[in-house]
Amino acid sequence: MLFEFDSDQRLWQETVRAVVAKECPPSLVRGVVDRGADPGTAWKTYADLGWLELTDPADSVELGIVLEELGRAADPTPFLATMTQFAPLASGPTVPGAGGAAAYDGITARRAGDGWILDGTARHVLDGDRAELVAAVTGAGVFVVPSARVTARRVPVFDPVLHVADVCFDAVPVSDDARTGADPEKARHRALLGVALTMVGACRRVLDMVLEHATARTQFGAPIGSFQAVQHKAADMHVAIERARALAYYAALAIAEDTPDRRLAASMAKAAAGECQALVFRHGVQLFGAMGFTWENDLQFALKRAKAGELLLGGAAEHRALIAEEYRAAHV
Repeated sequence: MLFEFDSDQRLWQETVRAVVAKECPPSLVRGVVDRGADPGTAWKTYADLGWLELTDPADSVELGIVLEELGRAADPTPFLATMTQFAPLASGPTVPGAGGAAAYDGITARRAGDGWILDGTARHVLDGDRAELVAAVTGAGVFVVPSARVTARRVPVFDPVLHVADVCFDAVPVSDDARTGADPEKARHRALLGVALTMVGACRRVLDMVLEHATARTQFGAPIGSFQAVQHKAADMHVAIERARALAYYAALAIAEDTPDRRLAASMAKAAAGECQALVFRHGVQLFGAMGFTWENDLQFALKRAKAGELLLGGAAEHRALIAEEYRAAHV
C-alpha cells in the first residue's frame, strides 16, 4: 500500500465487507441491544476465517481494513479489544476463539517467592467483563491472567453495544511464565490505530445513511440533497472522514514498518478521528432532523460507536497535546 490500496488489499476489503454485511447486519446489533442477543455466531465466523490470526504488526493494514468495516457495522463482538489491545500485549497469537482485554493502568506487581502478586483496579477496560484472558500492564512488565482470577463489573457507557468494565485484581498470584516480553508503548500504538479506524468506519456509516436519507427525503417538491446547505454539510463530512482515514492508514503503515514516527502517527490518527466524529455527529443528527433522534433509527448505533471511540484511550485534545509536545521535542 502506498497512497491507496493495491489490488490484493481491494479484494480483501471487498471480501471483508461482504462477510460483515452477512454476519453483522443492523438486525444483529439491534437484537443485542433490545433483546440481549448473542453475537457468538459472528465471532465464530471471524475466528474460522482467520481474522484472529492478524496479530503480526506487519498485518496492520489488513487488520485495519477489517476494523474499519466492523466499525461501520457497530460490531458487537470482542474483536476490537482482542486484536488491538490484548493481542499486542500478549506477544503472540491469541488462544483460538478466545476473547482478550487489556488493563493499561491501575495494576501493580510485587515479588512473592518465585512469582508475582498483582493488585489494583483497572478502570474502563474494553470487554473486561467478557474476556477470557486479561493482559495487565504493570511497572514490572505485562502479565496475562485468566479472567477467572479477577473480578469484573460492567459499567454503563454511551454505546450500549460496547462492553466496558472495571477489572479488579485482588492479590492475584501469577508465575514468571505469565509475564510477556511485550512493549506496552508499541502495543498502545496499535490500540490507538484500532479505535481510530473503528471511528472512521462508524463515521462512514453515518455519512452513507445521511446521503441515502437526503436522496429519499423531499421538501418543497425536491430531494433535500439538492439543497446547497445540505450538500455543504455532506461535503464537510466526507472531507473529515477521508482525512481521518488517510491518517489512520498512514499510522497502520508506520506500525507495519516499525518506523520511528509510529508514536506520532498513532496520535495523529486518534486526534483526526476524534475531530472527525465531532463534525460527523453534529451534521449527521442535524441532516436527519427529528428522525435522527428516534430509537427506531439505526443511525444511533453508528453515532454512538464513533462518540464512544473518542472517549477511549484519550480524546482529540489529549492527542493534539501529545503531537505538539513531540513536535517541540524534535525541533529544540
